[in-house]
Amino acid sequence: MQMVFVGFHEAVGQGLRNTCTPPFASLLSYQNNCAMDKLKQYECTVIIDGGLQDDAIASAMELVKNTVTGKGGVINNVLEVGRRKMAYLIRKTSIGYYAHLEFDAAPSAIAEIERVFRYEDNVLRFLIIQLTSPLLEMRKRVEKYSVMLGSPEDQPEGEASAAKN
Repeated sequence: MQMVFVGFHEAVGQGLRNTCTPPFASLLSYQNNCAMDKLKQYECTVIIDGGLQDDAIASAMELVKNTVTGKGGVINNVLEVGRRKMAYLIRKTSIGYYAHLEFDAAPSAIAEIERVFRYEDNVLRFLIIQLTSPLLEMRKRVEKYSVMLGSPEDQPEGEASAAKN
């Protein structure tokens, strides 16, 4: 296979288009099957300022959801834990509203989502991690064994207090 590289002006004169890609790129299907375009699973934990009114917290949660969906993500699950006391002060605030989202998105969208969260004043902290297959397997095993063994939280209050004594 002989490769011929054509200069930009010569390519335009000959009517060739897309001179930036090498001639063998179509053989490798480089452009069509890019790994960066595939959706991957992510989870995001967000701490919103707990000192806000309920409607302000609701609007901040809507901003978080709209940001994920606006950047091409698909939200699978939202768990709003609620207000909790934080272990240490963040921006002179001791109460945070915790929420946990699971979503599918392209890896290129994560940087944009993080940029929006970083500049939002009501979002105190956030953490986005990719859910890999070993992590998902471990979750299934933990869920399976926790259901088999049971936890004190699953029992009614009378039985839980009797078990402690």
